[in-house]
Parts: sequence; structure tokens; C-alpha cells
Amino acid sequence: MPELPEVETTRRGIAPHLEGQRVSRVVVRERRLRWPIPDDLDVRLSGQRIVLVERRAKYLLINAEVGTLISHLGMSGNLRLVEVGMPAAKHEHVDIELESGLALRYTDPRRFGAMLWSQDPHNHALLLRLGPEPLTDLFDGERLFQLSRGRSMAVKPFVMDNAVVVGVGNIYATEALFAAGIDPRREAGGISRARYLKLAIEIKRILAAAIERGGTTLRDFIGGDGQPGYFQQELFVYGRAGEACKVCGTELRNVVLGQRASVFCPKCQR
Repeated sequence: MPELPEVETTRRGIAPHLEGQRVSRVVVRERRLRWPIPDDLDVRLSGQRIVLVERRAKYLLINAEVGTLISHLGMSGNLRLVEVGMPAAKHEHVDIELESGLALRYTDPRRFGAMLWSQDPHNHALLLRLGPEPLTDLFDGERLFQLSRGRSMAVKPFVMDNAVVVGVGNIYATEALFAAGIDPRREAGGISRARYLKLAIEIKRILAAAIERGGTTLRDFIGGDGQPGYFQQELFVYGRAGEACKVCGTELRNVVLGQRASVFCPKCQR
């Protein structure tokens, strides 16, 4: 599933080509995504100028003059720019055609993504209760410490909870916990303030580095500018179960936490 750095990479790739452009029409070839694409999306968006392309958590917000298109890439979706009229292949469900001659094309083989319309996106049910963005001052180790008190759940699903902080998905939670030396199985409420301060710093550092390098290349991800990410070259533990730890040489182990695979080093993380 594309995580925050991949979504931010997509935003940066498409924004310069969308902002300031007027939509000529919207072509919807398949409406059955996670939630149905509105029947009147073409009517609402066509003729409008795109003002700003934002990101909130893993949602892309394509703000037009009146209203906002909320897009989520789901498990396998991607957005890329093509020339208007370029024949659509299988799974290429939506084209947002621009007067510039380019079209923003949405592809989603598994159809778990979303394209919804809202007049007030930040108060939409999908975004209303989200926690702070991880790369802002609203998120820090003190927040993690305070929200974790009394929590018996494992620390990894705790930091992946979007009500705690948005965008810390499986890849980056795994890597940040390794960098902070915290066993992902530990109870969230049993971790000290000092260790949470360290974890927050590592979350910020790793996410910022991943964004700078264009996200993590996964099977289904292609950046909005057609370029993949390269952060996968720097992963220490994610996807490396059974291999030697790059720091101490111990065999990395895998456990399932919150229905997600969690790789960790039993020596470096405690």
C-alpha cells in the first residue's frame, strides 16, 4: 500500500501540472471503487480551475474553485499524467482532462482507492478525526508518551493509529522502531518518555528522508511524474525477515502485530 512518502511524492509530481489549469472534462470508466465515484463528478469539476493540490495523511486533496476532489490510492492505485486521448488500458478508471492537453489518469487494479467530492474536505468524515501530520510541530514524543499511558496494545500498532499521528504506515513504523531500538511487541503504555522522544525524532527523520528520495518502490507504486521511489535501498528491517541485521548481524525475526508483518532485531530492539 502506498504510504505517506509515496503519496507526497505523487502530490509533488502532479501539482505543478494541475495547479492553475482548467478541467475540460472528467472521463469515468469505472465507478466501483471502495466507495462509488459520484455520478455527477464530471458536472461538478468540468470547467473549474484547479487552485491547489494538497495532502492530508494519505489523502490527496485536489482543490478546485468550488469544491474539492478527495483521492486515496488504496492498496494498488496510482495517479500519473498522460496526454489527452491516450488509450486507456485495463484498470485505468478515471481521466481528469485539462485544457493544457494533459490528463490526470487514475489506475487501480484492486479498486480499493477512492475519488470523492466535498465542499468542506477537512470536515469530511474520512479526515475529521485524523491526528496531526508527523512532520509538523503538532507531533512529538510528548504526544506519544501522553496518549500511550494505560495502553496495553503493542507499540507498533499504537504509532500506526491515525488518531495518534497520520501516515506512519507499516514500512516506516517498522524502520522507526528499529532506529529507536524499541521492540515492536512492547506494550505502548510501558515505554518511557525518553524512548518516545527518540521514536518521534526517528519517525520524522525517516519519513523526511523517504520523501526526499521519492518514497519506497513497491510492486504497485509509480510516482505521479512516472518515476519510482528509491528509499527501499536504505531499509534496515522491513521485508528482511530471516536476513542478518545490518547493525549486529543477528537474524531478523518476523511477528504479526495488528494483522501486519513486523520485522525486528531481537538484539538491537528491546
